[in-house]
Amino acid sequence: MNDNQLIMQQLNLSGKRLSKGHRKIASFIEGNYDKVVFMTAAKLGDVVEVSESTVVRFANACGYEGYPQMQRALKEIVRHRLTPSQRLTMSSDLSSTDLPAEVLRTDMQNIRATIEHLNADVFEQVVEQISKAKSIYLIGQRSASPLAQFFAYYLRYIFDDVRLVNSIINDTFETIARIKPGDVLIAISFPRYSNRTLECMQFAKTHNVEVIAITDGPLSPLHDVSDLCLDARTDMTSFADSMAAPMSLINALIAALGRYNRETLDRNFNQMEDVWDAFRIYAQKV
Repeated sequence: MNDNQLIMQQLNLSGKRLSKGHRKIASFIEGNYDKVVFMTAAKLGDVVEVSESTVVRFANACGYEGYPQMQRALKEIVRHRLTPSQRLTMSSDLSSTDLPAEVLRTDMQNIRATIEHLNADVFEQVVEQISKAKSIYLIGQRSASPLAQFFAYYLRYIFDDVRLVNSIINDTFETIARIKPGDVLIAISFPRYSNRTLECMQFAKTHNVEVIAITDGPLSPLHDVSDLCLDARTDMTSFADSMAAPMSLINALIAALGRYNRETLDRNFNQMEDVWDAFRIYAQKV
């Protein structure tokens, strides 16, 4: 089964008996899914030469309440297949005046959706697993790399052994070669997902290590490899990944881990304040 056939199956289109108008829509979606995720019902109808109401009825026939629901489902399915140039089409119809507000609005919607779908029990389990780990490994490749670096920076204020898996400095497998039971691997990846991140997760699993993933949703391949998984929405308005919600989720984890390990964090900060003052790390107030 090729990618397009798989998309049609996931969208509940495979094997459907469709009318002539509906077949035209299905055929266009199969060959142009990367364009349809950005089209209104009216625009799709114009392109395939059917009415807007026919497009809406097509979505209903596929089991969706309406076209927006079908479009969201399609976007969820194909988001990891989109190339940067395909993503760029998302902002091509926006004016320079509208673009900033649209990008910020999308970031806010991503954070709101992340809050609404956050599993509090899993979040608490993640905090507990990280807190009791002997060594903490973090991997985030490509666009997820700054997230992993930010997370590692603050984890080092709380825990003694935090290791950032960074392919720029060392090969990733050299860094995690000694990972062992009792340690934890935190893997961060979003569309388009990093194969090296998945390989490191699989390596950790073969060593009986707890694997925690931070990714964008249940269709992410990280879900299948992780023991615990937290999701953050990354819908984008341009070719750049929207990392507002993942960063907020990591901020929430840092805050929760700080509270869970309050005594250790207080002690470490008291020690660090002496170092910061002695070596004038931060600018002094006038």
